[in-house]
Amino acid sequence: MKRSISIDGHRTSVSLEDPFWDALGEIAAARGISVAAQIGEIDHGRKGLNLSAAIRTYVLAWYRDRASTEAG
Repeated sequence: MKRSISIDGHRTSVSLEDPFWDALGEIAAARGISVAAQIGEIDHGRKGLNLSAAIRTYVLAWYRDRASTEAG
């Protein structure tokens, strides 16, 4: 699903599957920030990836880290 968001004052659209949007919302809520702020952080930290790929990678890494912490 494609959604429009604002990052640093400019509008862009991001296409992600619904489970990634849901996960991104869960992560943002757990961190006490908005989804837009979360995407802004991901955008600033991406290295050569397009924004959709950077978000997917971030979500995967967040849940992997959480799983390893709970297993350890």
